[in-house]
Amino acid sequence: MEMQRLYSYVRQAIETYGMIREGDHIAVGISGGKDSLTLLYALAGIRHFYPKQFSLTAITVHLGLPGMDFTPIRTLCEELQVPYEIVETQIGEIVFDVRKEKHPCALCAKLRKGALNERALALGCNKIAYAHHRDDFVDTLFLSMVQEGRIASLSPHYVLERTGLTLIRPLMLVPEAQIKGFCRKYELPVVKSTCPADGNTAREKVKGAIRQLQQLYPDIRERAFTAICRADFDDWMRDE
Repeated sequence: MEMQRLYSYVRQAIETYGMIREGDHIAVGISGGKDSLTLLYALAGIRHFYPKQFSLTAITVHLGLPGMDFTPIRTLCEELQVPYEIVETQIGEIVFDVRKEKHPCALCAKLRKGALNERALALGCNKIAYAHHRDDFVDTLFLSMVQEGRIASLSPHYVLERTGLTLIRPLMLVPEAQIKGFCRKYELPVVKSTCPADGNTAREKVKGAIRQLQQLYPDIRERAFTAICRADFDDWMRDE
């Protein structure tokens, strides 16, 4: 995917769902993975020509897991002229050593969000950008059905009542395959996750099930995403 194509996807999402307003200070959640780095690239670029002025701060919540070096991301942020913050935590130790969670993702996500929100507020941010892409919306729909027995997916944006922060998802129109291509083309410094649960999550299992369904219904992802977009997002929202 070319840079201009990425800008087009993201600008369409921003304008369709009113994600950015004049004077916003947006915290970009950076895990080090392909999705968050693509989001950072997109917002850093759009910032220079978008008609509404906004500022960015990139924030990584370090889980305290060994072997994860975010130095290349700091270098990238310097190149993009985006301030970069690393929040040091012991979330990995809490989840895996202290609590010994059999299903660690939910607790980890809750703790990461809390740390990210706290730092974003301290820095004066009023919005947080998450890097969920189009496939994530579809995967979440299927997860909600099989795990919770309800029809729900992610929302393009919503306000966190406790903090007043607004969460936005500017990559929502971008297919995951194109993000992978973008990262390869522009050689983004992806940091490999050392999480013990990486690749063995409920989301990965759902992805596998959807791949099997695609053998019978090749356009199942496109149709599911169309259904999500036609729904009332207030009814579909899943906090994730």
